[in-house]
Amino acid sequence: MKNTVHGIHHVTCIAGDPQENLDFYVGVMGLRLVKKSVNQDAPDTYHLFYADAVGNPGTDLTFFPWPLMEPARLGVGLTVEVPFGVPVGSFDFWRKRFDAHNVKYDAEEIRFGEKTLPFRDPHGLPLALVETDAARDFVTWDDSPIPSAYQLRGMHAVRLWERMLAPTAKLLTEHLGFEYIGEENGWHRFGVDGGGSGKWVEVQAMPSERRGAWGTGGVHHVAWRVRDDEEEFAVRRQVESAGLSPTPQIDRFWFRSVYFKEPGGVLFELATDGPGFDRDENMEHLGEQLILPPWLEPHRAQIEAMLPKLEMPRVRA
Repeated sequence: MKNTVHGIHHVTCIAGDPQENLDFYVGVMGLRLVKKSVNQDAPDTYHLFYADAVGNPGTDLTFFPWPLMEPARLGVGLTVEVPFGVPVGSFDFWRKRFDAHNVKYDAEEIRFGEKTLPFRDPHGLPLALVETDAARDFVTWDDSPIPSAYQLRGMHAVRLWERMLAPTAKLLTEHLGFEYIGEENGWHRFGVDGGGSGKWVEVQAMPSERRGAWGTGGVHHVAWRVRDDEEEFAVRRQVESAGLSPTPQIDRFWFRSVYFKEPGGVLFELATDGPGFDRDENMEHLGEQLILPPWLEPHRAQIEAMLPKLEMPRVRA
């Protein structure tokens, strides 16, 4: 049996103003800032990681704030929505909270039998809430402004637009371990490890749609879970055998990564489950200080001088 990925590890997006991003995801959505760092390839901007109380893989939505960048252009070759799982019965709470904080949301939908509430963040990122009772690795955050019964349980799925379905479907099913689940309203659902919340990818073929472009309010890449280095290298070989060009393994300190573009152009990453965000911070104090990987630490003064000051949002009920 081939090695496979095991669901979503994290999703990385592009934000505008970093303080607005922090205020929304901690102060409104109730996620925990588990790591405040910098983009390791462009350390003049933050890399902000939001997750559950302990930073479990699959709960982690991350951002590069580039406020001077143009807004994202939706189109093929991009991840176009990030749905989050929430407990069944949560929507009344969330609609009231969205109304109180002027969050734009759309009418409730049923997707693959699941109640779904699409909405957008302050910079236009398409998100959704999906009611699910699926068990998953998740730890409630006691200091969240959101009661534990309604907290976001992590990414439920990711949704991609592609020019053609077949090449992406072949990669997913023949090289990454997904199974084809079915089609609804033009969306094709694939699941890995038996499917379930955090283990879905949904693909829509848009043959006449323009190509998308990165920008604020858009998704930069989707990272898929692998258990360890051995499994990462095995899946990397499978990706290479598909005729793609994965990078060498890159040490991100809190996990190790391999990047590649799938056939339709969406940037994918393979990310190891460990070592984890508490490798260099006490679990009780995650996200409180600017943390740099060891190879950037000698440049701390220069990096800090380039970054705008951030204040933790006042937790709002």
